[in-house]
Amino acid sequence: MDDFEKCLARLEQISEKIKQGDLVLEQSIALFEEGIKLAKSLEKELSKIERKIEILINEPEKNGDAPKLELFPELDQEEQ
Repeated sequence: MDDFEKCLARLEQISEKIKQGDLVLEQSIALFEEGIKLAKSLEKELSKIERKIEILINEPEKNGDAPKLELFPELDQEEQ
């Protein structure tokens, strides 16, 4: 998680530098490119975390219990 937080902090720094508007075009483009790479990396990491959470939530409580396929099955029952 430490890398995630470092990447997020760097992305925030990049955003602030670009917002200041005192960079030359080449610097802005380089920072923008770095920011896009960081954002994609963070998005992948968040997807992994979301999948892990879904697996943990749906894990059977007792041996022999089937895992739940929906994240919030009670909501699906209310809609029917």
